[in-house]
Amino acid sequence: MKYFLPLLTLAALFLAASCGRPQPAETADLILINGNIYTVDSLQMSAQAIAVKGERILKVGSNEDIQQLKGDSTQVIDLEGKFLMPGFIEGHGHYAGLGSSLMNLNFLKSKSWDDIVKLVEQRAKSARRGDWIVGRGWHQEKWTKPIEKAVLGYPYHDSLSAISPDNPVILSHASGHSLFANAKAMELAGITADTPNPPGGEIVRDARGTAIGVFEERAMSLITKAYDAYLASLSSEQKKEQWLKGIELAEQECLSKGITSFQDAGSSFQEMEWYRELAEAGRMKVRLWAMVRHPYHTLKGKIDAYPVIDAGNGYFTCRAIKSELDGALGAYGAWLLAPYDDKPGFSGQNTTPIEEVRRIAGLALERNMQLCVHTIGDKANRELLNLCEELFRSQPNAKDLRWRSEHAQHIDPVDIPRFPQIGIIAAMQGIHCTSDAPFVVKRLGEERARTGAYPWRSLLDAGAVVTNGTDAPVEDVSALESFYASVTRKRADTGMAFFPEQRMTRAEGVYSYTLANAYAAFEEKNKGSIEAGKLADFVVLSNDLLNCPDEDILSTRVLMTIVGGKVKFKAE
Repeated sequence: MKYFLPLLTLAALFLAASCGRPQPAETADLILINGNIYTVDSLQMSAQAIAVKGERILKVGSNEDIQQLKGDSTQVIDLEGKFLMPGFIEGHGHYAGLGSSLMNLNFLKSKSWDDIVKLVEQRAKSARRGDWIVGRGWHQEKWTKPIEKAVLGYPYHDSLSAISPDNPVILSHASGHSLFANAKAMELAGITADTPNPPGGEIVRDARGTAIGVFEERAMSLITKAYDAYLASLSSEQKKEQWLKGIELAEQECLSKGITSFQDAGSSFQEMEWYRELAEAGRMKVRLWAMVRHPYHTLKGKIDAYPVIDAGNGYFTCRAIKSELDGALGAYGAWLLAPYDDKPGFSGQNTTPIEEVRRIAGLALERNMQLCVHTIGDKANRELLNLCEELFRSQPNAKDLRWRSEHAQHIDPVDIPRFPQIGIIAAMQGIHCTSDAPFVVKRLGEERARTGAYPWRSLLDAGAVVTNGTDAPVEDVSALESFYASVTRKRADTGMAFFPEQRMTRAEGVYSYTLANAYAAFEEKNKGSIEAGKLADFVVLSNDLLNCPDEDILSTRVLMTIVGGKVKFKAE
């Protein structure tokens, strides 16, 4: 008994001391400490540590401040001085297309037509007779080996047809604005010497009128209709299974590259239903913001169910409609104010009549949705600015619409100030500049290329909102490669610089990939910067993007990707 009483006294003293010690009002689920944190928050640009509660940021501050929020079950990640910033937001890509490119043949790294033919030949050997062979990513301007027999730099289909006589082949250009078909595909599509060019498209022919196998812009539909007929033979379950497989691959690819949100630049109503289904089932790991894309007559009948905002706890939103006015520069589809330097007398393609885009714009106004229009050439951009200016003038109560020029690649200098004046966002892709650099001057001439091609600096100085992305699978979805292009204007392989006076600063480059993209989707209150109350979406990198040498940007590794306070990717 004489030993028991002192023990009771000690226990009472310990309990009293514990009750007197201050406890955190709220404990964090996750704490990240010892970091070099760049917040993109103008009120607090840097920090050491972050506390997360649930899917949102609880507090940002010093190690000492944040560790006070540690509880018994709090997970602690020591960043060991590594660079942490808001997760990259892919500002313009094609999510299902990215997934498809990871399943099918991919030619982004191919250096010659011979390389492409060899890859198709390998696939043909294992394909069943009659199956379509599908690929994407070729670009004739990026091949290093010359072609003996060509039209406008395009090869003839002969070698492709020879190695795949029983399997139709459809190979999409890197831009997605032209395709290559072999003889079997053209046979199934009913292409003959008398097949006319459709409005807004061209069947590329030689001087004798022979189709060489390339179909530009709207002419692609002549081949894709035959491919769609093949797909129609598959069951709905088979189609969805293939689609889901691609989405899973796209998701893994994005997370491995630090992308926590993805802005999808045009999907069908069917895909929107599938995306929402995945989000509401808690099966999405990357947040998706999407534009629905259909002709006016299809949109008119189904758009009443939209917009859909933050379905599945913030993992799926569709609040935008996609349309287009022209094609791509590489495929001579960009709609220009003056003819191409290397295709005299030809000024590109107006792929969708302006009146059709006007009707779609009317639907966007009615539904309070954003209008996002593919506009690459200076003529296409001017027509979009004219259309928006006219509509906004007729709707004086419509404010802060945040309509977007998707790509905004080539702009007449007199139109640059009109972007901020009218309120049009320049939804650009940094990597397109350096990827296209070898042929831009050839297409546009020195003066047009210098003053209006990918004019980020001019747009930013004028006060425009400039966003960033990759247009994946047109380019690799790597945010780091596009960031490097944005802040250096140099090609990674050759070091070729493309009018570097138009480059962004490092801070502008990060902003373009975070808060600017969030703003361009009406999501800046939830994403794009590291602030208390926002979603806990981060990327941890091996290098400090603000201060590392230019040459180290491309060797930067994604060490960790965190979405909603959960580690979704961690480098080995």
